[in-house]
Amino acid sequence: MRRAVAGACLALAASAACAQAERIGSVDTAFQWLGRDHDIVVEAYDDPLVAGVTCYVSRARTGGIKGTLGLAEDRAEASIACRQVGPLAFGKPLPRQQQVFSERMSILFKRLRVVRMVDAQRNALVYLSYSDKLVDGSPQNSISAVPVPRETPIPVK
Repeated sequence: MRRAVAGACLALAASAACAQAERIGSVDTAFQWLGRDHDIVVEAYDDPLVAGVTCYVSRARTGGIKGTLGLAEDRAEASIACRQVGPLAFGKPLPRQQQVFSERMSILFKRLRVVRMVDAQRNALVYLSYSDKLVDGSPQNSISAVPVPRETPIPVK
């Protein structure tokens, strides 16, 4: 399974990195008689180009029969908190802005996206989560920043 995911990551365009989700936990928000309950899931995503940074994303998932079958459209609401969880290391220079993660929120056209932006003046990494849709995206968004010590300048392309 990991090899298939790694192969899919390599197949992505060079401009979009691939981060794998690690489920941390979830809480039920509404009981459903058939299918799984509505819930809020919390997942961790390690930044694939910045060792030592993990983003935690919480988002609502629709349950019931449609949600269980993957046919429901999840709400366009997510929260993000990114933290330094180890020594910071940059594998290569970072683009000023780059998509770090993208995940499907409905069977067609709706995605949750996480974008990393480099604030070179303040030596910080800024992470933005939002959802988009082919026709009409959502203005709902969340932001988090990871300050990088001045003695570790962020290499920018």
